[in-house]
Amino acid sequence: MFKLPNKTLIAAVLFIFFGAWMASVVPSPEIAVVMGILLLTVFLFAFEVVGVDVAAVTVMVLLGLLSSFNDLLGLAQPLVPTSELFRGFSSNAVMSIIAVMIIGAGLDKTGLMGKVAVTILKLAGRTEARVIPAISGTVGFISSFMQNVGAAALFLPVVSRISARTGLPLSRLLMPMGFCAILGGTITMVGSSPLILLNDLILTSNKALPAEHQMETWSLFSVTPIGLALLATGIAYFVIAGRFVLPSKKHENITKSANTMQYFQDLYGLDYGLFEVVVPPGSPLIGRMLDDVERDSKVRVIAALRGTEDLRIGPGALARDIGIEANTVLGILASPDKLAAFVERNGLQQRDDLEDFAEALAATKAGIAEVVIPPGSELIGQSARDVWLRKTYGLAMVALHRGGETLREDDDIRNLPLQAGDALVVHSSWDALAHLEQDRNFVVLTTDYPHEELRPHKVSAALTFFGIALFMVLFTDVRLSIALMTGAIGMILSGVLRIEEAYHAVSWKSVFLLASLIPLGLAVETSGTAAWIAEQTLSLLGGVPTWVLQLAIAVLATFFTLVMSNVGATVLLVPLAVNIAIGAGANPAVFALTVALATSNSFFLPTHQVNALIMGPAGYRVADFMKAGGIMTVLFLTVMMLMLNLIY
Repeated sequence: MFKLPNKTLIAAVLFIFFGAWMASVVPSPEIAVVMGILLLTVFLFAFEVVGVDVAAVTVMVLLGLLSSFNDLLGLAQPLVPTSELFRGFSSNAVMSIIAVMIIGAGLDKTGLMGKVAVTILKLAGRTEARVIPAISGTVGFISSFMQNVGAAALFLPVVSRISARTGLPLSRLLMPMGFCAILGGTITMVGSSPLILLNDLILTSNKALPAEHQMETWSLFSVTPIGLALLATGIAYFVIAGRFVLPSKKHENITKSANTMQYFQDLYGLDYGLFEVVVPPGSPLIGRMLDDVERDSKVRVIAALRGTEDLRIGPGALARDIGIEANTVLGILASPDKLAAFVERNGLQQRDDLEDFAEALAATKAGIAEVVIPPGSELIGQSARDVWLRKTYGLAMVALHRGGETLREDDDIRNLPLQAGDALVVHSSWDALAHLEQDRNFVVLTTDYPHEELRPHKVSAALTFFGIALFMVLFTDVRLSIALMTGAIGMILSGVLRIEEAYHAVSWKSVFLLASLIPLGLAVETSGTAAWIAEQTLSLLGGVPTWVLQLAIAVLATFFTLVMSNVGATVLLVPLAVNIAIGAGANPAVFALTVALATSNSFFLPTHQVNALIMGPAGYRVADFMKAGGIMTVLFLTVMMLMLNLIY
């Protein structure tokens, strides 16, 4: 049992009283019950009495129980047929989400998404004000020609990597990305399901309309000016107000990385940092060997890039006998004072951030670790120089702890014979460190690091199956879930992902949240609740200006899309909007377009597929969506109304 806070209890009482009043004014018991369930859903979501996924499943089960005993409750028919109650788990939307999560994980496993992240960072830098527009603009553009949940899912690993590289909390990047994926769906008539459906609904309505009220269908780019204005508004909103409305939850990987570095600082007194420097023409370093440079300057070189292709990192690549050429880029591990002296003495160019090594030396790929020389190791009695420790094992030693004393570069640690029990503080790629766990010459003490097995040799297979899925989505009539599942199963059959990795890639919280809410949307439609709400709202607006009627329709569409599918809201409201427009002497096609656009205004609750997708990875709460999404909802309505009336 759990105890509810006082404010939650007060809210519960208010919700109960409001529900009782609603029950007294609605025309049927079915609508009264559905309204009560809607209020319960909003209450559970708003006050987070339980997790949102648990709340959604609870509502689904409640619908099933009420439908099973509809005769005893005086209901004329079940709210949701028993055969439809769990249909959400096999719905097109849910299966599509599962598929795009797997496809995104497959592309990420090849290292492709990491390269996309590096490209964005090179162009946008590492500040929130520049990263958010770069990510959000890219996702918004992509979602203009593919399903927005697909675009968001594909970029989820990209944003995660950017978060790890920049130190920006994932929670401050995912919501702008998700919201702009939704906004991007309004840029073309194929960007979202309601817009795809709209022309069919218009043609259906035309069959019942007289000749003078026949509507023209919309072309592919009819909505582009409106969609671009909405996307620009969303990006500007988060750039300007993001620091006030976005939560700052630290990403798990960043926190672990920071804690690991703090551990080595506290235990060994290391103040090392990772830097990138360029050797310009005329530098005294040109022509010298790496070994001489490190010995004289007391710094550790852990990466080198000569030219554009000769990248030296890790075992078998970086050795002390490598010569330094003009324009060589060096990755340096050193204390800030040692680095400053090294740069000044040799006329080097120090970069503000990692650029060429941003991917290879990212916290998800490499870092500081601790290994111990065990008794019986073949390395005992040999020095790091003797065994070419960096070249052979990929370990760049920065400190050696022996007998309670920590020795550093100044103590010539690379020439000291190793002893049993020596603790080596090293910089290593995580792949190299994982291999050392099987080497009896070392005992790896650092275990909390990303054990990431990339498969760059599978990039062709991953791109092939991604391309097949994308082609079917854009150019065929194959059902979206089937097209995407083709790409997902291709990733597994071709070895890009193992089946266990595919299971792990799926956010099951998002799946249960979305699948469990689908029966509620069905109940809202079939019980007549949606039609009754629409009629009651619009009956209050007789005699008002045309733009007020249009705004009322947009607000209704916004409300319905929060509690039911955007497709269901569009199908329900387009005929109603067309008839209202004709009665008011307005353009019925514009009113129909208003509905199809407004059903993308899904920011206030995590009920949209994209919001459900990003909620788990970023650790968002419903209150986070209400805070940021409430303002975005108002901005959406304002910009949409202005653009519609300016253009049409």
